[in-house]
Amino acid sequence: MRCASSGCRNRRRTRGQRTLGRPSSGARHRVMIPASAQTPPATYRPLTIATGMRAAAERTPEKIALREGERTLTYAALVDRIDRVGAMVTDGFGLGPGDNAAILSPNCLEYIEIVAGASCAGVAVATLNPRLVGREIRYICDDCGARVLFVHASLADTVRDLTLDSVERIVVLGGDYDALLAEARPLRPAPLPEWSPFSISYTSGTTGEPKGVVLPHRSRVLTFYGMAAEYGCYGPDDRYLATAPLFHGAGFAFAVAVVYFGGYCEILPGFDPERVIERLATERLGGTFFVPTHFHSVFALERPVLERHRAFERLKAIVSNAAPLAQATKERIVDYFGEGVLHETYGSTEAGIVTNLRPADQLVKQRCVGLPFVASHVRLFDDDGREVAPGEVGELFSNSPYIFNGYWGKPEETAACFRGDWFSAGDMATRDEEGFVYLVDRKKDMVISGGINIYPREIEEILFRHPGVADVAVIGVPNEKWGEELKGFVVPKPGGAPDARALESFCREHLSPYKVPKTFEFTGALPRNAAGKVLKRKLREARSGP
Repeated sequence: MRCASSGCRNRRRTRGQRTLGRPSSGARHRVMIPASAQTPPATYRPLTIATGMRAAAERTPEKIALREGERTLTYAALVDRIDRVGAMVTDGFGLGPGDNAAILSPNCLEYIEIVAGASCAGVAVATLNPRLVGREIRYICDDCGARVLFVHASLADTVRDLTLDSVERIVVLGGDYDALLAEARPLRPAPLPEWSPFSISYTSGTTGEPKGVVLPHRSRVLTFYGMAAEYGCYGPDDRYLATAPLFHGAGFAFAVAVVYFGGYCEILPGFDPERVIERLATERLGGTFFVPTHFHSVFALERPVLERHRAFERLKAIVSNAAPLAQATKERIVDYFGEGVLHETYGSTEAGIVTNLRPADQLVKQRCVGLPFVASHVRLFDDDGREVAPGEVGELFSNSPYIFNGYWGKPEETAACFRGDWFSAGDMATRDEEGFVYLVDRKKDMVISGGINIYPREIEEILFRHPGVADVAVIGVPNEKWGEELKGFVVPKPGGAPDARALESFCREHLSPYKVPKTFEFTGALPRNAAGKVLKRKLREARSGP
């Protein structure tokens, strides 16, 4: 692999090492993209996220690919619009390979065609959370140098008065977008190297300013193939319900995979729990993707509502991701949706899917995230770089075809995530003798009290089993004697709020004394990001002591 930076062109590499270059001063925003060592054969056809859609359009042009409410797109129309978007950004706006665009929109029919069309023309698209405020939008657009910003009409006022230094053109979906699309002459783009970026997905900023995760076509397309093999709901005859935000890396991948293979995808603009279970039951949908907060929303519905829509005979897979599921929640999912459908995956935007716990193991392997995903390799290392034995805690590293190109314009942060060719998202885990992986906690969330390492997730798992607890997070707070002590933040269930003494007593029944939180604070909600992860940083900032 050749590094594009002159600073590392002659650097020698040892076997198994990953060498990351620094962008030149003239390419401050560039991420180092590996160059091919050989000219590919004449029969080579690079993978892009539109490759499968084009094949489906030739095979079944009039089949419906996408639905949003009453609006639908056939495969022929979808590919035509993808090619028109490519023409719009290149011929119309003068962008080309190496340039970036951005999209600020809730889930909608246009989302997939914009990302696919621009990226197949060589223009990567930064996907922005539609809940961002002006300062956050400005930061991301400036960071990636987005030259064009696609904005949903419902969010046009959000950017109307913003000063966006890099943005040359704002295109409003539901406004001038349709006219520009109609004027564009469909452009079948020249083949791209498959490691070219298709999107820049910004992290949620749980530890500071968000970083742009540069995702290449190749990693996402190979993810689609792995998903088709593992989950069984991504074939040409499958019907999928897209409930998660498309701006999120996982939400986009799980929705687009079924369209890549020629199936059918219904896009929901947001997560309405009753609407979701009604669509799953009545529309014969075979797959969907949830985050843990989605399950909590579903099970907060009244029992008559749940029972009215309890008809999931065609459901093949519900994939849960983004945050660990409490074992009690898993048991309720299996009881309601059926025994053969729940998959719990572990991964990250940077690494893609790393492990998967299949339905048959959900209630057997407790607090487990499964075995390595298709074509993924997993290792657990200690701080000295030695692989730990089964049952010991180590930092989880993975290696697979699904890994990102790097953080946009941040080579040092990219390098810090790797040990040789192995990537880590900073999670601690153990492994049993069969190779199953068990998440322990985030490395940065580990609490050291009196010199003992304590992992809050274990305590949270116990507290979730208390009948009066709806949600919970445990953090470490300063303690003069012990260094840190444990503090629990509890969202009580309506009408059944326990007091701190009852929770302490409950913990003592199931945990060693040093793992019992010293204090509890009751709150109406925990701060979470769009992926459903608890923002413990905000809890620490707001509550630095008992």
